[in-house]
Amino acid sequence: MSNETREYRTGQGVPQTGVYTCQSGARVEIKANEVFPVCPTKGEETTWKQE
Repeated sequence: MSNETREYRTGQGVPQTGVYTCQSGARVEIKANEVFPVCPTKGEETTWKQE
């Protein structure tokens, strides 16, 4: 297993259900096969990391 944290961009498919944090620090539970949303704080494209 790799210890690196993968980043995902707004619009990409979600690989697995989990809690993800955007660049603004907002935490959102997103389900597998959904699409990463815009930042819930700024309403702009962002990157997401799984917790």
